[in-house]
Amino acid sequence: MSMMGVMRATLAKDLRMEWRSKDAINSMLFFALLVVVIFSFAFNPTAEESRRIAGGLMWVAFLFAAVVALNQTWARELRNQVLDAYRVSPAPPNSLFLAKTIGNFLFVVILECLMAPLFVIFYELRSIGPVWQLVVVALLGTWALVVNGTFFAALSIRTRNREIMLPLILFPISIPALLGMVDATTSILTGEASPDFWMKLLAVYDIVFTSICLLLFEAVLNAE
Repeated sequence: MSMMGVMRATLAKDLRMEWRSKDAINSMLFFALLVVVIFSFAFNPTAEESRRIAGGLMWVAFLFAAVVALNQTWARELRNQVLDAYRVSPAPPNSLFLAKTIGNFLFVVILECLMAPLFVIFYELRSIGPVWQLVVVALLGTWALVVNGTFFAALSIRTRNREIMLPLILFPISIPALLGMVDATTSILTGEASPDFWMKLLAVYDIVFTSICLLLFEAVLNAE
């Protein structure tokens, strides 16, 4: 079976399982909604202040919510010995990694689409810069979080405290991407600066870390 065939089959299986259980989406949505409500009670900002702080609030909420789903990425496969079967199969390891990453990317994008209107309502957000740039930043930033999160979730899956290990590894690595996402979002919302530099930084970050993860995933998959 080709790499694309394996990737499509694995992705379709993950999407079907999530559609039936909705474990990841419900967990992420509950956590992100909790963050939005708590911060809306803690702050009562003006419209200008909302545009300055919304980028940080949004991406912190999405980052912590994504970790909830990423922790479940490999759990089913480990319980059902799917990883052991995959290790002895002739299927390319990177097809499994890409399928998992794309699946997680879709789940987080769905979360962002559901939560974005709530941020607009709770914080009365109005973007001064072009809205399409927010879409580009969201896609680049989401991929940055998901590709590293999927890789490190696989790396920590066999550890005893994998729920704790994943954020401990992921958060420091994600600092440059998170900085780029927050600053780019703030620049677009306030219209005070161009987000071009931060968008280019996110694009380079995505390319570099996607390449590294693809190169190292086979070693992680075959690790005892």
